[in-house]
Amino acid sequence: MAAEFDQTTVKEEEYFDVLTKTGEKTGYSKPRGDVHRDGDYHRAVHVWIFAESTQELLLQRRADCKDSWAGQWDISSAGHISAGDSSLISAMRELQEELGVTLPKDAFELIFVFLQECTINDGKFINNEYNDVYLVTTIDPIPLEAFTLQESEVSAVKYLSLEEYRRVLAQEHPEYVPYDVNGEYGQLFTIIEKRYKENAEARSLALEKQLNRYASSSLSAELTGLTAADKEALKLLVKAATIMDKIFYVQVWYSNPSLRDWLKENADKSQLDKLKWMYYVINKSPWSCLDENEAFLTTADSAIKLLPKATKPVPGWKGFEYRAAFPAVKPPGANFYPPDMDKMEFNLWKDSLQQDKQEEAMGFFNVIRRHSESSSEDSISHKMGNVTSSPQDLYVVPYSQEYNSLLAEAATLLRKAGDMTSSSSLKRLLYSKADAFLSNDYYDSDIAWMELDSKLDVTIGPYETYEDALFGYKATFEAFIGVRDDEATAQLTLFGDQLQVLEKNLPLDEIYKSENVTAAPIRVIQLLYNAGDVKGPQTVAFNLPNDERIVKDRGTSMVMLKNVSEAKFKLILKPIANVCIMEEQRELVDFDSFFTHTICHECCHGIGPHTITLPNGQKSTVRLELQELHSSLEEAKADIVGLWALRFLMDKDLLPKSLAKSMYVSFLAGCFRSVRFGLEEAHGKGQALQFNYLFEKGAFILHPDETFGVDFEKVEDSVASLSREILTIQARGDKEAAKTLLQKYGVMTPPLKRALERLETVQVPVDIVPDFSIANQILRDIN
Repeated sequence: MAAEFDQTTVKEEEYFDVLTKTGEKTGYSKPRGDVHRDGDYHRAVHVWIFAESTQELLLQRRADCKDSWAGQWDISSAGHISAGDSSLISAMRELQEELGVTLPKDAFELIFVFLQECTINDGKFINNEYNDVYLVTTIDPIPLEAFTLQESEVSAVKYLSLEEYRRVLAQEHPEYVPYDVNGEYGQLFTIIEKRYKENAEARSLALEKQLNRYASSSLSAELTGLTAADKEALKLLVKAATIMDKIFYVQVWYSNPSLRDWLKENADKSQLDKLKWMYYVINKSPWSCLDENEAFLTTADSAIKLLPKATKPVPGWKGFEYRAAFPAVKPPGANFYPPDMDKMEFNLWKDSLQQDKQEEAMGFFNVIRRHSESSSEDSISHKMGNVTSSPQDLYVVPYSQEYNSLLAEAATLLRKAGDMTSSSSLKRLLYSKADAFLSNDYYDSDIAWMELDSKLDVTIGPYETYEDALFGYKATFEAFIGVRDDEATAQLTLFGDQLQVLEKNLPLDEIYKSENVTAAPIRVIQLLYNAGDVKGPQTVAFNLPNDERIVKDRGTSMVMLKNVSEAKFKLILKPIANVCIMEEQRELVDFDSFFTHTICHECCHGIGPHTITLPNGQKSTVRLELQELHSSLEEAKADIVGLWALRFLMDKDLLPKSLAKSMYVSFLAGCFRSVRFGLEEAHGKGQALQFNYLFEKGAFILHPDETFGVDFEKVEDSVASLSREILTIQARGDKEAAKTLLQKYGVMTPPLKRALERLETVQVPVDIVPDFSIANQILRDIN
């Protein structure tokens, strides 16, 4: 195989990064000969060029001078990954060097990783190699005369049909480098065949089923309380919010905006195309939020791009047409990090930096990029002779630079809206947020947001970190625009005022409690519009900011979206209760209990451990220590401690005793609602943890008729016990304990699975799709 056994002599021996047996970088490298002598694990790339219209793969004939598989037909292009190089850059380089094809990164789709373990040459050549297999999908075959072949590597190229190539490999044809089509490498054929042989009618039915899990709900608000000036400002704010959408699309994946535009342009071509677009609009990516981020689209559905100069010119040929690629598996690092960067590489680089730069690397408001990606010269150059792999290829780019043109446009709109508004606090927020978009310093604007006292309520900027499933460091852009519900807001001062009391009485060792929890302001709004990171299931509330500096100094502030909560209760929670809750307890599921717990959930984000002291005395934060586990555990904490807090406030006669039973039963019904979001989503995984824990303790009971109920004698102690366990894990920054807890309880157990199956049978919606009539009219008028 080209990448594995090529022993061509080079003037200066190439170095490889040595990997662990599981494929992660160890931090050191060795000469190529030593790697194969010692059997060290290392990495290579395979690049296949596939022509969509003819269903053919491009093969290269290995040069006759090669020491292995000389003169045989093989992969389109392949090669080792040199020390310090990345997988994607190596794939781009090999294709350019061997075939003279220069392509951007969005042409390459990583379809699977193939581990080759074998020994040849009488045991002298041990090959333990991870092969990153990439697919480049072209519309038509590339004219053979367009290629520039590297004579020392390649003697010829040809196209062969997918079926014919599989046949010759299965027959072990002597003219072809062997691959086991019945083993792991058979994925190459099954992946391609599946995406092109799928029946359009069956696919349409599948998409309709996915769409039917969402219930459309019209969300509006009364604007009579707004001044004329604020109504004019609202128009600009809605337009600024649409820019948060554009940024978020890029944050999810670099080819995502191209996919969005393509699907929108082609939505009227067929019923299937219309359904693709409708479901994409909900998920804002090709990955389904309610299906553990399983892809509902493939690269075969993606945008077609033309590169006239990707190869040498051929008369009469317009150039290289390809599909903008995206992987079937949602990248955990989204587009915040290089697509081929793993945790080890990031940590090696981070640890080489000075302390302030380390903090910047882990910060909310920047992305991590590669120097080699931004330099065409570096991207096609071999790195040889390095005794150790250099981590310095990575560098930080602030959001203000990465998204400069979009943020500059949004900042202009916010300033104009600030000039118009009659509210001084809203004016301050909009001016400071506009400044933050350009300076990348969000501290003052987040303080201004916390102090907002305006009928027109605005949240806009980078906040949540759920999309960064690699570390949980990077924030996505979002926007929420609404009208404050003054009556409901006035009723909720109790919760903000009691935060310090709740902190003092938490089921947590005294050493971990904070003495200076700040009262959390709570605003209730009727949502008019949202944008950005609001994909899939809709939030009913949020507690911000997430910046630990502000949480420590000023606490947090909460916004409750009352009309969203009302829609979810009516369309989802009540129907769930009718199916899953025992008849005797069904009437206890009510909106007041549901909404009150939602409030308490958000309050409880502001209490418990945030800035912590590790066992070695070092200061840190829960987010930094728990990394990708933080979001799920924090959501579980806010939920379960929120339930504990309601009981505490009732015992202090600060809430009516009538909530005592209804809050637990409403919470139980809510478990089924949230778990249906999927266990890849933080709220869903956190909710599964709580349900399974309380079920194990006997606080939740499954009856013979497959309905569930609450054991009111056991639930209070069980809630306190789980609250203590989660809070203690956070206080200690104990990632291993967090992992153990989530692995044990944050899973799909038989009782949960059966409940979800029953809900699917009766077709209870999983969530809502908001229809913003007022904002949509504003956008139509603007456009």
